[in-house]
Amino acid sequence: MIEIAIASGKGGTGKTTLSVNLASLLASQEAFDKIIICDLDVEEPNSGLFLNGDLIHKEVKYRMVPQWDEERCTLCKRCANICEFNAIAFLGISVLVFPELCHSCYACSELCPEDALPMVEHRMGELKHYKVSDKLEFIESRLDIGVEQAVPLIASSREYARNIATENTLLIYDAPPGTSCPVIEAVKNTKKTILITEPTPFGLHDLTLAVETMQEMKQPFGVVLNRSGENDNKVDEYCNTNNIEMIGKIPFMRDAAVAYSNGKLMIDSIPEIKNAITTIANNLLKEAAL
Repeated sequence: MIEIAIASGKGGTGKTTLSVNLASLLASQEAFDKIIICDLDVEEPNSGLFLNGDLIHKEVKYRMVPQWDEERCTLCKRCANICEFNAIAFLGISVLVFPELCHSCYACSELCPEDALPMVEHRMGELKHYKVSDKLEFIESRLDIGVEQAVPLIASSREYARNIATENTLLIYDAPPGTSCPVIEAVKNTKKTILITEPTPFGLHDLTLAVETMQEMKQPFGVVLNRSGENDNKVDEYCNTNNIEMIGKIPFMRDAAVAYSNGKLMIDSIPEIKNAITTIANNLLKEAAL
């Protein structure tokens, strides 16, 4: 089993475009027995717009949060003092738990001398597993409305994907945008992270933030330039100056925007895009020794 992640410093750069097209291309080759694409942008998953599959599994995902047991509690205030996330408030005559702030660290529950804070399941979202073809499977997780923490659902989704993977499986994670905790959870300990960017000032600025994040994590990474064209110079210069691997470039084409807006895979209708994705796949397999 090999895990790679596709991430970026900002939204709209082409993470999903690369994820679904790369997964579909590799599923038509012999390098792996199975390709699993897992959409970890759980606040707004959209990989499913491009992958038509049969639903084979669905489950509600939970995380554990403390529940105050008034009869057992002696109002010692220890739980409120221990919690680093202000998820527990001591009100003098009662204890109030805020599930939205809880990070499920179990400290309050384990250290309560009266066992007055047992951990209970708290719904956070739903996972769906689709079979797209004989070799391609797709996992989508979606946070429930009002749930604020994406990290627990991302971690649970990665665990599910690993459990269904075989020895010769490639897992492709379509990560959330940005450089915050959800992204770190989505890319950590993967074989390689692909940072996809675009040749714009915003794209380059946020690429630098993503690169700094990967370097701080000591996470292997390379760059793919989407919407490549006449304005590539600054991104090329940045990557060359910082010895960052350029895995490939996807050309800027109007036909690509039309295919995307119609929910179609670009490798099926645009030869130039298919050639670019093939180059990226070959470089990825070679450079990451996948």
